Amino acid sequence: MDVFGGAPRFLAYPRPVVVQSGTDAALKCQIGGDPRPTVIWERNNKQIHPEGRYRLFEDGNVYNLIISAASAEDSGQYICKAKNSIGETYAAATLKVEGEAQRRELREENKPRFLIKPLSTRVGRGEDAVFSCKLWGNPRPEVVWEKDGKRLNEIFESTHFSVGYQDGGWFQLKIFRARAPDGGVYTCKARNEFGEGLAGAVLLVDAGPEDPLPNTTKVKMFAVTEGKHAKFRCFVTGKPKPEIIWRKDGKLIMSGRRYLLYEDREGYFTLKVLYCKQQDNGVYVCAASNTAGQTLSAVHLFVKEPLVRFKQPLSDLEVWERDLAILECEVPEDSVPTTWYLEDRRLQPGAKYGMEEWGTKRRLTIRDIGADDDGIYLCEMADGGRSIAEVSVRGTIVRKLPRKVDVLEGENAAFCVEVEEEEMEIHWFKDGVELRETHQTIVKSFGKTHILVFVNTSPQDSGIVTFICVLLLHSPPSCPVGVQINLERANAALLSWVPAQDSRRNPPSGYVLERQEVGTQEWLQCLTTDSATSVEILGDSVPCEADYRFRIYSVNKYGKSGHVEFPRAAHLVPVAKIQAPLQDALVPEGQDACFIIDLSASVIGTWFWNGTQIQEDERFSMRRSRTHHSLRIRGVRDTDNGAEITFIYNKCHILFASLPDAEKRKSFEAGSPIVLQCEISDPAAEVCWYKDGIQLHPQNGLDIQSEGNRRTLTVLSAEISNSGLYSCITEDDAIEFLVDIKAPPVKFSMIPEVEKNKSVEAGSSIVLQCEISDPTVQVCWYKDGIEISSLPGLSIESEGIIKKLVVQSAELSHVGMYSCKTADDAIHFNVDITGDLQLYLVLHISVLRVPSLCELSDPTAQVSWYKDGSELLPKAGQDVESEDFIRRLVIHSADLSHAGFYSCETIDDVVKFFVDVKGDLQQCFSYIKKLTTLFSWKQLTKNAPH
Repeated sequence: MDVFGGAPRFLAYPRPVVVQSGTDAALKCQIGGDPRPTVIWERNNKQIHPEGRYRLFEDGNVYNLIISAASAEDSGQYICKAKNSIGETYAAATLKVEGEAQRRELREENKPRFLIKPLSTRVGRGEDAVFSCKLWGNPRPEVVWEKDGKRLNEIFESTHFSVGYQDGGWFQLKIFRARAPDGGVYTCKARNEFGEGLAGAVLLVDAGPEDPLPNTTKVKMFAVTEGKHAKFRCFVTGKPKPEIIWRKDGKLIMSGRRYLLYEDREGYFTLKVLYCKQQDNGVYVCAASNTAGQTLSAVHLFVKEPLVRFKQPLSDLEVWERDLAILECEVPEDSVPTTWYLEDRRLQPGAKYGMEEWGTKRRLTIRDIGADDDGIYLCEMADGGRSIAEVSVRGTIVRKLPRKVDVLEGENAAFCVEVEEEEMEIHWFKDGVELRETHQTIVKSFGKTHILVFVNTSPQDSGIVTFICVLLLHSPPSCPVGVQINLERANAALLSWVPAQDSRRNPPSGYVLERQEVGTQEWLQCLTTDSATSVEILGDSVPCEADYRFRIYSVNKYGKSGHVEFPRAAHLVPVAKIQAPLQDALVPEGQDACFIIDLSASVIGTWFWNGTQIQEDERFSMRRSRTHHSLRIRGVRDTDNGAEITFIYNKCHILFASLPDAEKRKSFEAGSPIVLQCEISDPAAEVCWYKDGIQLHPQNGLDIQSEGNRRTLTVLSAEISNSGLYSCITEDDAIEFLVDIKAPPVKFSMIPEVEKNKSVEAGSSIVLQCEISDPTVQVCWYKDGIEISSLPGLSIESEGIIKKLVVQSAELSHVGMYSCKTADDAIHFNVDITGDLQLYLVLHISVLRVPSLCELSDPTAQVSWYKDGSELLPKAGQDVESEDFIRRLVIHSADLSHAGFYSCETIDDVVKFFVDVKGDLQQCFSYIKKLTTLFSWKQLTKNAPH
């Protein structure tokens, strides 16, 4: 007795339902079982009760769920669960509610999304910097990289960077031999028809070796009074943008409390030395360099002492946070009044600052000192004399924020700090509101260095920026939140999540994803990722076809968080590979034929007979055991001879003993295996295989096997050269196969529209370039439908898959439609010529008054050019050129005075031209274009006297 016979089972599974927004949706399934099962419906792991818009009712063994006035929020997966005392089962049904919300959802699902954003990086001067990101979007997004809001080709030479794409959605930017100006914010902009995405990253370039100082005898002098500011400006141009490095007495200068380095609104590279002291005396050098070279400029700064000097000036001070700081100086006389300043802010006595005077001594006491007290302090006498001291506050923040940052609208504003320990919780605030990273606000950390960048600033970004850091208590990270699963793409699941709110306090070092086959209890790790917040799981990554659930947790070196499960299951199908292929069957009439195929993964396959799907009946029997599939055909007949059996994508033929020794035709696609088989009556007999009369032997890529009566020749990967007549020969008999290898169609790669429409200045080169899928295929170039061959000044180049047409010097005759064609595909370019008008008169000596084309003139012959009877000689704006058989008169910037009769004369012959130059340049261009066409090579042979 089958003790499980009464367990619930689905007699009819729920089908996917598609309804319009606002209508009712009905989900139903048919379930049997004894005793009668209890059936419930669930969504997002929560049971649905018959209330509100939900109705549940039974009609015999049909169980229904009705959703009234369905909306976009109702779209998703619903689970029908049945249970009785013997067992339980469940099945999923998908509901899709279409409408405007679906179109919005379609845009959201298909617009570019960064699976892995580019990571900020730090490199040394001269090292290569690489940014990589992974994008998802349908269709594949177009990507543009920018630096500080400018396209890279506007600021860099093409040799200084490269951009690329790799399968799997990976985009890459590489900066070669990075220099200081290369530091900044790099943004990756991705766009398709559904929207656009933006992600940014910061590049830091550390300083390199010192440059030599110039001859100090040529250094200019600059004097400034002690306590005042010194400003040096250096104007340098070049492409790529020059790298500017400032040094004092050979030592590198970095931005700080008293040194400001920036590029001002007029394009000057500026160094500002604030509140100059005697220690600032020295030689300041501005070194500018790019790939083209280097230039240096130097100035000697002399800091003048005030007329009335302090008896004892202030001294620099270094104190710890929360300590007391005391600054003390001495003025010339008791009666001299003084004022204390923190940079440009006047200080007043109170709880924070104590100010004391004893005779000529002046003292400032700073209580409960903090990071904001770090800065430059001044004691100023009434006559303007100043004494200056720097107070450095030591604590958790080693490198502090500047007091003020000025940027132009549209520029980037960058803030950089360094802290004492790497493992610290850091927070950035603007006007008291904590900042989170967005596409316009970049928050990055490099160990102890922390950076905040406002991208493409606007007046709304103005405000007070605050940085706070707290030493972290070591603990595991919190669990990710906001988990979502997207199943729109076939045989894939897009998983996304959001880091926990306290991820800054307990940052995760990565995330771990696990999967579970629905119906089992075991969870298996399937993926780990460092910084991504979304990943795509493909069918290729699972062992067998099934419904899978996923969950995720965060990890760091102190432990891991709890799990959070994604809301829906995904149906994934692995891409199976053939382990044991189908074999042709040779059977006597009336017996059964059996076909077997073994695959690498468990999939559901379909059998076909001569292109028609096979259904299970008394003649056909199909069996499947995970990766093993078999088909049995009972009692084959003579009329079945040569029938084609197909399983998914592998084919074989049924061959019978009565099959005649006739020529067989086989077609294979390039890259697929070639399998030729025959059977002989004596299993001990030896056979030899031949191709086009040449005997074949086993070698790499070619295998010859003998098994019983069967003889097999296998070529692992077909090539065009494998086409031909194959023979299997014994002493008494032979069988032949005619093999035809079909090459895959040759296609051109897509190129941007801007590359297809060329606007070229007259005299410059025209380069038309495209890529094809097969580097061995020859292409043909056409202009206005006429095939182009190599001519002087024009070359056709081929470098692997890259095909080029190059015109060295553009002329009006080069305007038109160009095409590059293969037998399977074509790509077109529109070329337009712009720039100054030039007049070209071209003469082929070889075809003047020649009775036949085989009789050529002497290429060394001398010619003279005349206009209206006067000989023309080379001069400014007018060139006379000679090249092999070609003689050319070139008049640059034609005007009305150039109209007239022109002639080109040799000792034995003459050819004449009439040139009419009109005031309308467009008409003139048109006339010259006609003239160029008229005196083409073929026309000259017929019309030379004209």
